[in-house]
Amino acid sequence: MSDRVQTLREENEKLRKINGALMRRVERSMDMSGNGFSLFQTAVALENEVRTRTRDLNATLSELGLTNAELKQAKEEADRARNDLANAIDAVEEGFALFSSEDVLVMCNQRFRTLLPELTDQIMPGLRFETYAELVATSQGIHLDDDMAPEAWCRMRLAQHALGRGSFVQRLRGDRWIQISERRAPNGGTAILQTDVTDMVRWERLERDKRLDEQARLVRATLDHMSQGVCVFDRGRRLLAWNDRYRELLGLPFDLLKPGVSFSSLSTFFRRNTTIVSSETAARLVRWVYADHERHPLALELRRFDGKVLDAYCRTVPDGGFVVSFTDVTTERQAIEAMHLANEMLEQRVLERTAELQKEIDERAAIEQALVEARDAAENANQSKTRFLARASHDLLQPLNAARLFISSLQEGPLADEQAAIVERVDKAFGSVETLLNTLLDISKIDAGVAQATIKPVALRGVFDAVVNEFMPIAEAKGVSLRVVPSSAVVMSDPNYLLSVVQNLVSNAVKYTRAGRVLIGARLSDERVRIEVHDSGIGIAAHDLKNIFDEFRRVESEAALKERGMGLGLAIVDRACRLLGHELSCHSQLGRGSCFTIALARSPSAPIGEGSGTPAQNPWHEPDGAMIALLIENDAEIRAGMTQLLERWGVSLLSASCRAEAREAIDALGMAPDVILADYHLDDDDTGLATAQCLQAQLGQVVPTILITADHSQEVADLAARHGAALLRKPVKPARLRALMQWAAGPIGAPQAELVSGL
Repeated sequence: MSDRVQTLREENEKLRKINGALMRRVERSMDMSGNGFSLFQTAVALENEVRTRTRDLNATLSELGLTNAELKQAKEEADRARNDLANAIDAVEEGFALFSSEDVLVMCNQRFRTLLPELTDQIMPGLRFETYAELVATSQGIHLDDDMAPEAWCRMRLAQHALGRGSFVQRLRGDRWIQISERRAPNGGTAILQTDVTDMVRWERLERDKRLDEQARLVRATLDHMSQGVCVFDRGRRLLAWNDRYRELLGLPFDLLKPGVSFSSLSTFFRRNTTIVSSETAARLVRWVYADHERHPLALELRRFDGKVLDAYCRTVPDGGFVVSFTDVTTERQAIEAMHLANEMLEQRVLERTAELQKEIDERAAIEQALVEARDAAENANQSKTRFLARASHDLLQPLNAARLFISSLQEGPLADEQAAIVERVDKAFGSVETLLNTLLDISKIDAGVAQATIKPVALRGVFDAVVNEFMPIAEAKGVSLRVVPSSAVVMSDPNYLLSVVQNLVSNAVKYTRAGRVLIGARLSDERVRIEVHDSGIGIAAHDLKNIFDEFRRVESEAALKERGMGLGLAIVDRACRLLGHELSCHSQLGRGSCFTIALARSPSAPIGEGSGTPAQNPWHEPDGAMIALLIENDAEIRAGMTQLLERWGVSLLSASCRAEAREAIDALGMAPDVILADYHLDDDDTGLATAQCLQAQLGQVVPTILITADHSQEVADLAARHGAALLRKPVKPARLRALMQWAAGPIGAPQAELVSGL
């Protein structure tokens, strides 16, 4: 509105200047020319111009009058609004003040000015906040803490004001309290509100006193029900609280049992009345009470004149006072003294009895020493036996191998029916001895800790095929159906031990199944493979399941007794699975069959050599002297047995006992043999593998080599596989030897270790 008025005034001033200029133009025209008509024309034109300007000026003046009226009305409304705001602020019960962005007081109500009466006349608009804070800090109406000066309070108040928002409670004289709240306005100003909270503070104080009274009553009730005597002193060593048990234990008169009694009065009473006879201990308590430095908890023992014993425990409380508790331990001390007396009386009896017991102890020690020596001797003997069996495989298997070769040779020749029956029985007997010996050697190696397993990827297909090829004729002879579920799974295991485990499980299943079937298969999961061998045999009773893996343990049933067995197959299975880290389990139902399960890890990769292809196997036929074999064997009996067996097969055989004789035989032959059959351990620390390599170097060509050995170690197996030799372990089974001879007659193909594992 004021801007519009100013504009109208400026336009009015312009019109006045225009009228003056017109008048001066007329006057100059009259002076310059006396022509009447011209003057008349000029006057007429001037009159019209003046009339127009006058009309505009009148309109402007009218509008200016209206504007002034509106401005006056707006000013009156603003004054009324200001008065209403001032009245509203004065009507507020709290003190209110508004400071500008320059921290200058703009307005405040009466309660803000009269909060501190001596400052009423000084708190007026235009007062700076810094000056206001200094006035309040030095006012007689404000209550400051003992350790705070007015300057410090002023600095604190200015720092809070600089934050722009917040609140705090300030104490005034006369036990009055106000809450001061500040809030920064958008234009940079600050609104301050002062609220009287005296009633609230006094109410809270009253409630706190009530709670303290209730707590005091609770503490009093607790103290009165304690079995200990308790007394509490303040920082001035004056008695604050106690219980009746405290008076009873110390025998205090009632005039010393009132608040404010000094500790020195109590000390004087004890000293004069000799209630406490342990003066040195009492002196320690007095020194602790009057110590100037920090007092640590103190525990001591006081003795009264009547013989009672009190345990005193002293501890400082946070306000500087201390608490002393007294416990009557007379009964405990008397019991301890009685025990000491009894101990003294018993000491002599103990000495006497000790002498008797020492004699018994010496006798028992002698007996225990004898038992320890006997145990050590038994353990040494057992370990020696185990080490002997584990290391004696070569010497034990050599004569057995020779016998098996001679028996095989007899079986190949023409025999009468009676003689053939005798040879078959002898062959079965030697087979049982071979199985028993191999199992005992395997168990001994595992128990002696010399067995080594080479964990690598193994294809279950080859393991299952080898087992089925071996036991299918036996199962068919018994009328048992042997079936395998083909599996492409690859597991992490030792191929030799895994094959042995599955062979033993299938052998047991076929042996104890008189009719029905035996099933071999594998179940797959994300990371595990479960090899399962099911049979519909005689089954195992529940109470026998926990013992079936013990050595020489057989199921006690009529059906089981009819089958030949030594009870070692499952023992070697259990030990081999523990060696390999495979989980072995069994569930069975008597009369309905059993299921043995081996859980082992799946392999993330295919087995080494997988997919290389096994050499094509040609059907066996009598070679009619067409095959020439070189046999290197240092044992004469085995050499004779092998010679007799191979010659019955129609093989032309050259035999030698050492490397020199083998070289002479090759020189005499003048050509390379079709196959080299070499014993691994030869005389003079030589090996059949080294001899075969030497002969191949002499011939300048590769000759299929079959390494025959009684050494069942993994080291020899790895060595044979590394040099491309087939491995055949003693005692030699003619069927396996014939299969390897058949392989030797065909083309050289994949590593022979795969072929042997499949046999």
